Parts: sequence; C-alpha cells; structure tokens
Amino acid sequence: MKKKTILRALLGALAVSAFCSLSVAPVYAAEQAWVAKSNDNAKILLNLMGKYSPEGAGALGVDGLDEQITDLSRDTFDINMKETRAVIAEYQKRLRSETDPKIKQDLMILISSAEDSIRSEGLRRKYFLPYMDVTGMLFGVMRQTLDPRVPKERQKTILVRLDKYAGITKGYRPFTELAKERMFERLKANPKLIGPFKGEVEQALNDAPALIAGMKDLLTKSELKGWEKSFAAIEQQLNAYNAMIKAEVLPRARTDHKLPAEVYADNLHQFGVDIGPEELISKALTSFAEIRNQMQITAGIIAKERGLPDADYRAVIRELKKQQIAKDKVMPLYEDRLQQIENTIRQQHIVSLPDRKAKIRLATDAENAQQPAPHMSPPRLIGNTGEYGEFVLTTAIPSGAKGKSIAFDDFTHEGGTWTLTAHEARPGHELQFAKMIEAGVSTARAVFAFNSVNVEGWALYAEAEMQPFEPSDGQLFALQARAQRAARAFLDPMVNLGQITPEAVKSFLMDEVGLSEGMATQEMQRYTFRAPGQATSYFYGYQQLMETRQAAEVALRKKFNRQAFNDFVLAQGLVPAKVLRQAVQQEFIPAHSK
Repeated sequence: MKKKTILRALLGALAVSAFCSLSVAPVYAAEQAWVAKSNDNAKILLNLMGKYSPEGAGALGVDGLDEQITDLSRDTFDINMKETRAVIAEYQKRLRSETDPKIKQDLMILISSAEDSIRSEGLRRKYFLPYMDVTGMLFGVMRQTLDPRVPKERQKTILVRLDKYAGITKGYRPFTELAKERMFERLKANPKLIGPFKGEVEQALNDAPALIAGMKDLLTKSELKGWEKSFAAIEQQLNAYNAMIKAEVLPRARTDHKLPAEVYADNLHQFGVDIGPEELISKALTSFAEIRNQMQITAGIIAKERGLPDADYRAVIRELKKQQIAKDKVMPLYEDRLQQIENTIRQQHIVSLPDRKAKIRLATDAENAQQPAPHMSPPRLIGNTGEYGEFVLTTAIPSGAKGKSIAFDDFTHEGGTWTLTAHEARPGHELQFAKMIEAGVSTARAVFAFNSVNVEGWALYAEAEMQPFEPSDGQLFALQARAQRAARAFLDPMVNLGQITPEAVKSFLMDEVGLSEGMATQEMQRYTFRAPGQATSYFYGYQQLMETRQAAEVALRKKFNRQAFNDFVLAQGLVPAKVLRQAVQQEFIPAHSK
C-alpha cells in the first residue's frame, strides 16, 4: 500500500526523518500489554506500507527495508487498493471482538488511516497526471540515510539502493525511465488528466541542480566507497528526466493553481481539519483581527520603551528585524534561547523536561531548496533505540524561475528567536516526539494518527505557553507568529477557492503580518502547490487544544494543574482531537478533582 497520506502529513509538517542518535541513553517506560497488542495490529498496515512504499516505511523505522525501493515497473494501484480493503476488513473483524477501550481506539485509528488512503489515492488517480519530482524524492532518501548520526553499517545500504535506482542491478531499470513510463501510460489511458501546477514544476526544475549537488556532497562526506559509478549514472538520468519534464510536462502544466473542490477538501481532512473551508475562513478572520489588536498594544509599549518614532505594529516589527545577527552568531544565540526557555519551563512548572539537550543545526543549501521553512526533523518513530529529533534552521529560499534567491530576516534577529525555539524545540516538536518515544506510545498513535493538526496544534500551543514569560520584543513576535497562523487559515482556503490571487496572498503577508519577501514567498508556495491545506492545521489544532484545556480549567478551577495537564496531553501521543478531549474528560479531570 502506498501510504502517501501518512507520509504527506509527516513530511509536510516536518521533514524527512534524519535518525538523530545521541550518546545519552533514553529512559523508556516498560511497554504496556495493550500497547504490545496494538502494535501487533499495526504491523499489518506497516507491512503493506513497506510493500508499496519501502522508502517511506523505512524512514518511519520499519526494519528490513533499507535496501528496497518503490516498484514502478508496473501500475500497482488496483492491487494496492484491493489489499488495503482486505486490511480494513481484518481490522473491522478484530474490532468486533476487542474489549480493551484503548486497543479499540487504535483499531479505529488504523481503519480510518487505511480508508483515508483509499479515498486520497482514488482522488489523485481520478484527477491528476502522476508527475513525480524524482530529484527531490532521491535527495530525501539520501538525506535520511546519510545523516552523520546514522550508524555506518546502515549508511552502506544506500549503495544498494543507488544501483537499483540507476538500473545497474540485474532486473532493475532506471527509476527515471519507469517514472516517465507510468506517467505517460496514465495520460494515454485518460488524456483529460490534470497536469501539475506550473509553479510547482518550475520550482522543482530550479531546485534540481542544488539537490543533485547536495546528493553528491552527502555521498562524499559519508566516506562510503563505490558510489561514484551509480551516482554518475543517476546524475545523467536525472538531468535527462528533468529535460524531459521541461520539454513535455511543463507545457502541459496548469497555470491555475486551484485544486478540484473535493481534492482540496480531502487535503484538509488528511491534515486533520474536520470543518469546511468557509467555516475555517470565518473563524480565522475573527481570530486574526483579535491578534492584530494585541500586536498593536504590545508594539505601542515597545515603541515607548525604545523611543521609536512610529508605534504601528508593522513599523515596530520592521525596526526590530533590522537587528540581524551575524551568521556565525545565529547558532550560539539559538542555543542560549533554548537554555533560557528551559529554565523558564522548570521555574514556572509548565511541562516536564528530559535532562538531555535538544539538537539545533543550520540547514544546508540543498535542505533550503527541499524545505525552505525552518522545521523539525523527527526521530525514528518505530523501533527507536535512542534517536531524537533535531530543529533545522533554514536561512533562505532558493532561486526561483527568475534566478533570484531571497534571504529570510524572520528568524535571525533577537526577538524572533524565542517563538521559533519554543515551536520547533521545547516545549514544542522536539519534546512532543521525545515524550512519545520515551512513554512507549503505540504505533497507531505515533504514526497512523499522525496529522498536522495533532502535531502543529501542540507546537503553536507551546508558543502560547511561553509568551507571557518572554521580553516584550519576544512577545510581539509570538503574537506575529500566531497572526501568521490565523492568516494561513483564511488565506490558504481563499486562494484555493479562487477568492484571492497568489500575489495578493504574498502581499498581504508582507504588508499586514510583517513577513520577509522570502518567507511570504514560501508561504504562498505552500498554499498553492507545496502542500495546499496543510498551513491551516496550525490554527485549527491550536483552537482544538485550547478548547480542551479551557474545558478542563472550567471543570477543575483551582485544582487545575498546568504541568500535569501538559504532561497528560503529551502522554496520549498523536490522537485525534476528539479522542484527546474524551481522555481529558474521562481520565484527567476525574483524577485531579479529588
């Protein structure tokens, strides 16, 4: 089964996993009996995922797949869907006889994940030409495998994969040839298939040289032997493939970024948003207006404190962003911020922290091309043996069709460091994934319930938890970040519904939110072709989590304990919002009301 729905959620919110091994041994909870049984259930779906998408399943941590590659030698859609339906039937059978409530919840998560895959893949089959950015896909595989922290023995498996991708291994043909065959095979069967968005293709073609150079750099630094022949073949094949894409696919590319309505609705669903786009727009517009008022109040205080001539929040943001930090000072500053935030977390009893340090690093040029926004590279979620995530700080958006590279100024100034560190490191993503690993969360809750609402909702919530304890400039940029998420939640659906143009989106983000041109550009690209719908998940996830928290506070009043609540939320894993609300009502509130 091509579990692309899971991987889109995972990779869209974060990054392709780099297995980040640390020397500090983790503290694991003993696996509970229900978790063990649930994980046995999940293996059925994982095995099917490994069969049709071994690179994706391997990235999650499924063993035995590091030398396997996706089979593009034939169209596997029908058999994939048939086998997925058989898995659903088996899960439904097990659900009817299961009595443990947590295992039943996990079975429902597994069923829902499989059903989502069928629906999503069916829609893509119905509407779209199966265009593949092979360069980006191969870079992701190499980046994942050749991270310096991956054991050397495991790194060697890339040599086997390279030979297979290149078509050197007996019984294999070049991956690029097969991708081309499947694409035009589908076009011949259905000439009405919609081509990829022109901006997406142009960006992929422009990114390709940086990604190919990045692959070679990864291989060179790995100190592996014997990769040169296969990589030379792959480089030639990728260049030929990209030339074909430019000549034959780009002319077929659609100039209208908008997706068919049911596809965009499905995107929202896959990312965890369970309301319609119009309702989302309404909620987000109101929230943006309220946040903007708070920004204006905070900006006025800063302007008075610092003697700034213009107290408008936009002007204050521009003035504060002028305090850019030299490139060699960026990492030390973020390390210091992390320490300050951790001290506050402990002093204010916000959430329980591990003793080990969180990891932060600057992105490479190739990583800037593949994923322009700062992100969390998550740890191995299955079979983890001490691997932890890392916060990857990007520095620029790569050159576009006009050859212009646009630097960010959004993350390299004093005020902006607080919120980004809280979001990507602690108490945000890094802590969220670490807690799942160390608590022994079931595979269903760690992998198959994974969506952007569950993940990004917590990270935005983490920003809000830290905001009251930050200096005034940090608070202003925390509000700006929240305003950006609210803006995403109405701009993303509006641009996909044709209510606003991509250029107007970019202009609004620069003028009204205060983003740099580089950040506004990658935001617009995210909404239109990189991951339409995903950007809405931050706002919606935060709203859902805050509703659950406020319900707990109303029920418990003075007995409410923030640290206990936050620890409880993290211990649940990536469960759907409704399941989390139920757990809080049935377990947390009764336990703390005594």
